[in-house]
Parts: sequence; C-alpha cells; structure tokens
Amino acid sequence: MSEELPGFPYHPDPLATGAVVASGATCLCCGRARGFSYAGPMYAVEELSDRLCPWCVADGSAAARYDAHFIGDPVGDDVPLEVVMAVDACTPGFSSWQDPRWFFHCGDGAAFMGAVGAAELAAFPDAREELRGEAGAWGWSAEVVESWLGALGKDGQPTGYLFTCRTCGRYMAYADFT
Repeated sequence: MSEELPGFPYHPDPLATGAVVASGATCLCCGRARGFSYAGPMYAVEELSDRLCPWCVADGSAAARYDAHFIGDPVGDDVPLEVVMAVDACTPGFSSWQDPRWFFHCGDGAAFMGAVGAAELAAFPDAREELRGEAGAWGWSAEVVESWLGALGKDGQPTGYLFTCRTCGRYMAYADFT
C-alpha cells in the first residue's frame, strides 16, 4: 500500500515530471517499501538510481547519508545558502539533455513545473521571451531563433524546462539539446 507523497515546494508535481515513480522497491536509505521511488538524477559516489524513496529525499536523509545532490547548477539572484541547500538536498531533480540548471528568483528557489515544448510555452509568454533572449545571445538571427523556438519539444529535443517564481509568479525557462 502506498503512502501519500511528501510535499516538495520546489518541485510540486514529481509524479507528473517523472522524478518519482510508482515502485515496490525497498528504499536503500530507510529500508522501507513505500510504493514510490525517486527516479530523477542525483550526484553521489554510490549508484542510487531508483533505490531511494521520496521521503528520504524530502527530509534530506538521503543527501546526508550518501552525500547526494539532486540539482545541477543554480541560476538566478542571490539567495540564502539554506535555500540552495533545501533545493539541492531535499528536492527531486529532473533529467535534461545537458547538465540541469535550477532557477532562483526573489531570494528563493523557483518551482520546477516540467519539460515544455513550443505548444506548452504558448501559455507562458514571459518564459518564451526568456528563451528568445537566450538564443539571441548565441548570435543566431531572429529567423533561426524563431525556428528553434518552434522546434522545442516536450518529449524530444531541443527541450524547454519551465520554472515559476514562488514569490512573484514569474515564469522562467531555459532549453537544451545534445
């Protein structure tokens, strides 16, 4: 029997993003089978893929026991170290084509909303503008940038990754590809 998942303020729906999956596996950290496993990326010496439960991620015990980290590079304004640590040690990460980046805004960690393509980005014009500016900074022409934005795919590449600021509600995104 599955328990209700713990809350993740910086990754509000880890089931929808695939970072947490239904599983009968026993957690390597707490020794319990709780009906779910963490399936996202992590950075640790020991191979822990699909061997941790979301509760051990949420309470930081997996990070502490295995010196594990769940996010890639932080991106954004200055935030207190304890916020960066909460995101890095107690928040499910997400898979991306390159090294994942995590946004911080308004002095807090942003909430990861999931992978997005051109269709999904239509509802988030501020995030689309951010991607347009990022691609323009690469020296691409306006036509190439628009073609690239139109080619973004939620389940393919290039892929966008959507975040929202937990304080002001601003949507932010970055994209990557191989």
